[in-house]
Amino acid sequence: QVTLWLKKIYGDVPIPEYEVNERTVDILHEVMECNEERDKDVTLLIEDMKDRATKYEAQAKYWQDILGGDLGLSKGSLSEEATTDLADLVESAMELEVEDTSLTSFYCAINSMTSELFETKSKNQEMELKVKNLTEKLTSAVVLEKQLEEDIKKLKESQAAEKAKAEIRSKNLKFLEDKSKDLKIRIFDAEDELVAAGLDQSLTHEALMKSSEELVAMLKEIEPFKKELASYHDLPP
Repeated sequence: QVTLWLKKIYGDVPIPEYEVNERTVDILHEVMECNEERDKDVTLLIEDMKDRATKYEAQAKYWQDILGGDLGLSKGSLSEEATTDLADLVESAMELEVEDTSLTSFYCAINSMTSELFETKSKNQEMELKVKNLTEKLTSAVVLEKQLEEDIKKLKESQAAEKAKAEIRSKNLKFLEDKSKDLKIRIFDAEDELVAAGLDQSLTHEALMKSSEELVAMLKEIEPFKKELASYHDLPP
């Protein structure tokens, strides 16, 4: 069945090669069935359209005989204005998709189209409102995004400046630490040279620092005595 269907489809053109197995045959068979069903539907539709066309032609001939034979009206016998009006009437009937040209059919079709027009306008107004709201939200979001970008830019610049300052402070601190170490080494070397030259040990930096600390402690100890002595100075001789 599949082979015959493919030959029918391709006609005189050779059938393209394909792998013949159970799966491919099943798929082609399913496609064949769908195609045949579609062809049947199309055939029925064509036959229906032919039947309608035959009925319309018979109905047109019927009215043509009545208008031309009984009433003596034909396209050539009508005035130019009547021909134009008749063409407008036919065009309006086709545009409105009415079954006949009676006033009732025209009124019903116009009312239906008017309702659709109002409904469409209402939907358009709703869509315009939604678009307006979305546009306002989008504009607000864009402004906020730009503000955030500016804030991020300023923050990065501030961080870069702070980083540069921190690096400078770090370099200065390292320089001072190195300088302090160098000065301590020089002081110790100078003290060693002075001691070697016969300098009194009590005049070295460490001895002087120790003496200074002892002096501060002694001053704190005599502070109460100084206050007590000051109270006697106010007595008469």
